[in-house]
Amino acid sequence: MKYEIKKNPKLQIELTIEVSPDELQQYFDKTREELGKNLEVDGFRKGMAPKEIIEEKIGKENILIEAADLLVKDNYKKVISENKIEPISQPEIEIIKLALGNPFIFKAKFYILPEINLPNYKKIISSIKKNKISVENKEIDETLNWIQKSRANFISKDGPAEKGDFVEIEYSLNGLNLNPQNEKDSFILGEGQFLPGFEENIIGMKPSEKKEKISLKIPENYYNKDLAGKEIEANIKVLSVKKMELREINDDFAREVGNFKDLENLKESIKEGISLEKEHAEKERLRNEILEKLRNEISFEAPEILIENEKKSMLEDFKESVLKNLKIPFEKYLEESKKTEEEIKNSFTDEAEKRVKNFLILRELVKSEDIKVSEDEINEEIDKILKQYPSKEKAEEELDYDKLKLYIENALINEKIFQRLENFIE
Repeated sequence: MKYEIKKNPKLQIELTIEVSPDELQQYFDKTREELGKNLEVDGFRKGMAPKEIIEEKIGKENILIEAADLLVKDNYKKVISENKIEPISQPEIEIIKLALGNPFIFKAKFYILPEINLPNYKKIISSIKKNKISVENKEIDETLNWIQKSRANFISKDGPAEKGDFVEIEYSLNGLNLNPQNEKDSFILGEGQFLPGFEENIIGMKPSEKKEKISLKIPENYYNKDLAGKEIEANIKVLSVKKMELREINDDFAREVGNFKDLENLKESIKEGISLEKEHAEKERLRNEILEKLRNEISFEAPEILIENEKKSMLEDFKESVLKNLKIPFEKYLEESKKTEEEIKNSFTDEAEKRVKNFLILRELVKSEDIKVSEDEINEEIDKILKQYPSKEKAEEELDYDKLKLYIENALINEKIFQRLENFIE
């Protein structure tokens, strides 16, 4: 076997492989023998027909094609193994020459990961500053008030809804077909998460009262830029109004909330919970800053195939978001937003490239820091997940063990490398 390795643009490798006539003949003979094992020919035992008859029955051309397929797979694997090449895509095979008695020549094109030269990442990371975690009394009081409201008594009223009342409504949003069907919701009036002006229209309404064609405007800073600033109409029907009676926040209240001896004990627990949330948020901020600083220091080309795959994944997430939050099929969203699926997918290009680069940088850091996880660590995490299922049979029915194991291994490696990198922050 002879071969040539050529580096094309966009991280593509082109292999040209030439196999000798003798090796091609050997594969042809072997393939003919395998295909002939199940061949039934009158006058011969199954699989015992002469090679000439096998070639006549199956077709010499068909045997040659099967042999070439085996040759491609075997020699392709051999070349990438000998040269320690890591393909990230399936090879695109082009047959250049295929005929018995002649060299067999084919090309294989595929994509590889870029070469990444890490800078002095320990020094770069050491320049990052940690934020001090603190919890203010105001935050504790806000949480206490939320708990108080969650345990309030509700008394039905026939009078008009007031700010602070608990209301149940049925509504629909029209204009962009955001929600063509009626939806139900319940919330404390004045504390919901609706569009500006929506809840204000409910104030003063009584049970069973309706309002139709209420004009609303989606805010300019709305998370979905395609809908930002658009005009819509709302139809609202109040199903019930309840006055909320709040419990006094004292030691008795604390003991009823949970296993707390007094109000001070409850406040300490709340403070600890808020502190943990802030620590988690700070950890995420630090990790994002680590990746951003390294990404800005390292110049390399992200493989287009990985960026494209990430864009497809982000598109699928967006489709689910549209269905969940806007309650419309994605096709309807495309119609109303006057955009194509391709345009939306391409809008994710920058973020997809950033994610791919983050992944590749972390991958290189894992190698540099020699981060590994053991089978025991992986199995320990798997056991935690399996314990959440009522039975082993149920777990086996719902879980793909190989995918779960790979996911846990990657998650553990990522956690370990980030913990290592965080140690470089002074």
